[in-house]
Amino acid sequence: QVQLVESGGGLVQPGGSLRLSCAATGFTPDYYALGWFRQAPGKEREGVSALRYSDGSSDYVDSVSGRVAISRDKADNTVYLQINNLRPEDTAVYYCALKWSLPVDQLRIGIPDEYSYWGQGTQVTVSS
Repeated sequence: QVQLVESGGGLVQPGGSLRLSCAATGFTPDYYALGWFRQAPGKEREGVSALRYSDGSSDYVDSVSGRVAISRDKADNTVYLQINNLRPEDTAVYYCALKWSLPVDQLRIGIPDEYSYWGQGTQVTVSS
C-alpha cells in the first residue's frame, strides 16, 4: 500500500527557508518519480519540482528555479524539498505525489493527472 506523508510546513517570514519532507513507502522506487505540487487558495495545483528515483534526475518549475532544491534519502526513499528566500506568493498547501517514470526520457514535472498517489499536504505560510 503506497503511503505518502508530508511534513515540515509552517509559518515563516519572507526571506526565510523551509525543508519539506515526503516519507514515501509501499512502492518500488525504480519505477517512479516523486513530484512536489502546491495549491494556493483559489488557484490551481501547480508543479514545483520532481525527482526520479532510478537515476536521480530532477526538474523544477521556472518560478522557483534557483530557490528550490529537491533531494532524496536513498536509505528510506524520503524526498526533501528545500525552499530558500521564501516569498509571500509561496504560501500554499504543498503536496507530494508519485507517478510512473522510467529513465528513458527527460524527466518533467508534468501535470497532476499524471500522478497516481498523493499525500495529505502540508501548509506553508510566508508572512511577516
